[in-house]
Amino acid sequence: MLYRHFETQEAIDLAYDPSKTADGAAAMARYKAMSAATMADLKVHADLRYGQSLAETLDLFPAQMPGAPLHVFFHGGYWRSLSNKEFTFAARGLVEAGVSVAVVNYALCPSVTMGELVRQCQVSLLWLADHAADYGYDPERLTVSGHSAGGHIVGMLLSTDWQGLYGRSPDLIKGATAISGLFDLAPFPYSWLQPKLQLTGRDVMTLSPVRIGPTVACPVNLVVGALESDEFHRQSTAYQAHLLSADAQRSVVVESVSGCDHFTVIDGLNDGSGQIFDAIMRHIA
Repeated sequence: MLYRHFETQEAIDLAYDPSKTADGAAAMARYKAMSAATMADLKVHADLRYGQSLAETLDLFPAQMPGAPLHVFFHGGYWRSLSNKEFTFAARGLVEAGVSVAVVNYALCPSVTMGELVRQCQVSLLWLADHAADYGYDPERLTVSGHSAGGHIVGMLLSTDWQGLYGRSPDLIKGATAISGLFDLAPFPYSWLQPKLQLTGRDVMTLSPVRIGPTVACPVNLVVGALESDEFHRQSTAYQAHLLSADAQRSVVVESVSGCDHFTVIDGLNDGSGQIFDAIMRHIA
């Protein structure tokens, strides 16, 4: 077996390539149109640099009122494609509800390792916490979400040794929503993604949230489209079990969004509707 009951790359690819069962090209066109409208309609501090490399930028959409909570969104693309620019639509509904939103960009594999990609996302949160006064949001009300690869990033942020690595409290994150997240990297060295990801055995062990201990105790929502593959659903339920094994009292909710596939599951963020939007707002409240 390559991974669990999977005997071939073709079987793993079918389970983990959403474009095999949903229209990814149509979704990208829709994302780009919604994001272009968001950039045109909302006030934005575009391409703020949080790190030293060219990829380490973010787009910050401030809420109208000063002192608003801050939500940070990490985009998908299986760690090897896309950017924050295709996903700025995720800010619209939240900004209109009075929440400032940062949509984070990061360097992609194989130009960087998975470990470096995660480090950049960690640093983006530190930068945002340190620059709250410059942009008028409340760093004590910071929540995070991410889609697909971004869901994996959320899991890694919940497992970061914030005190040991950065001298920061793990209470930095007040709530987390991982959408269609990938918390066990073990299938991907045997998949269509490996030429880009170049994952090692050590990467699988140290960069899989389901294989390392959580450090952040905030409430967590794990959301998957009902039409996604069994493996996407299993990844979230396995991560829920992992988090609860560390702390049976913490809030970890798994939700399935009826009628949605891997791509349509996040559409509600554009107009401020649906289970994902509601989950984020509950964490903020």
